[in-house]
Parts: sequence; C-alpha cells; structure tokens
Amino acid sequence: MYKIVIANQCACFKKSNLENNLTFESKDEALSKAIEMKNFMNKDFCKKHEFELQEMFNNFVISFYSEARDNCCGNGCCM
Repeated sequence: MYKIVIANQCACFKKSNLENNLTFESKDEALSKAIEMKNFMNKDFCKKHEFELQEMFNNFVISFYSEARDNCCGNGCCM
C-alpha cells in the first residue's frame, strides 16, 4: 500500500476538492498522482507556498514552505 499525504494543509488545499491520505496499490500510480497533485497545487493555488514532494517509506509526502523562507532568519517567525 502506498499513500499520498499532505503534510501541512494551507487554506487553498482545504478549499479545494483534493483529498488527503489517498492510498494506492501501485507505487507508480501513487507517484504519478502525487506529482500531478503537487504540480496542480503549485500552478493553481494562491502562490503563497511552494509545494514539494518527498518519498518517505511507502508514503509520498507533499509539504510546503512559505515564500518567506528565502529571507527567513531561522527562528520560526516566518512560517
């Protein structure tokens, strides 16, 4: 079993029709869907976040960082 997990859900994700914790029998199918979701989120959401995809064990995790991360001082106030 392979799962797509949205690690941190922004308001745009919550308002969308996308689902979290999707499961697939095939790794290829899960990866393909995860890439499709990440690309859609980067293209069509509010542009306040950049979504990234990482593989962790049998999960494909989509997470984001705010645009402020490039100017962030590192103490957590920018997130």
